[in-house]
Amino acid sequence: MFEVAEYIGIVAFAISGFFVGVRSRLDFLGVFISVFLTAFGGGIIRDVIADRTPYAFSSNVPAVMILGVMTLLILFRFHKRDSIENRPFFILSDSIGLISFSITGAMIALEEGLNLTGVLALAFITAVGGGITRDVIINEVPFVFKTGFYGTVSLLIGVGVFVLHRTDAVSFLTLSLLFFFGVTLRMVAYYRKWSVPMV
Repeated sequence: MFEVAEYIGIVAFAISGFFVGVRSRLDFLGVFISVFLTAFGGGIIRDVIADRTPYAFSSNVPAVMILGVMTLLILFRFHKRDSIENRPFFILSDSIGLISFSITGAMIALEEGLNLTGVLALAFITAVGGGITRDVIINEVPFVFKTGFYGTVSLLIGVGVFVLHRTDAVSFLTLSLLFFFGVTLRMVAYYRKWSVPMV
C-alpha cells in the first residue's frame, strides 16, 4: 500500500516539477533537477528525519519512473503548450501528488511510533518539502506559501490517517476513500479559490 501511494506521488510530482522547470525557462539539466527535487525532495527529508535510508536511494524504480515521465512529456511536447500549469491535467496531477505523499508521510510517522505532531510534520514535509526546496533554488516564493488551501489539505490528510490508525480502521479501502476525498477537496479549493485568512 505504501509503495502504491509512493509511486503515484512520484509520477504526479514529476509532472508538476517538469512544468515548473519549463515555465522557469531552465535548460534540460535544470528541468531534470526540478523534477528530481519535486518528486523526491520531500521523501528524502522525511526519511532522514525518520532515520531511514531514503526510498529514492534504495530502489531503482523511482528513478526509472521519472525518466520515463520526462521522456513521454517531451515526446508529446506537452511543454510547448501555453499555460499548461493552469489546466485541469496539471492541477489534478499536482493534487494527486500532494495527497499521495501526505498519506505516505503520515504512514511512516505512525510506523515510527510518532504522535499526532509527528504525523502532521512528516505528512506536510513529504508533500511540500520537495516543492519548497525546488522553488527556493529557482528563486521563487514557495508555492505552498502562496496557495492558501494547499498545505492545509496535507495537514487534514495527516489528521485523517492518524484518526484511522487510532480507531484501527486503516485499510486499502479507507485510505483509498481518504485519497479521493483529499484530491476532490484540493480540486474544489483550487477552482473555488478557497484560501487561509491572511495575517
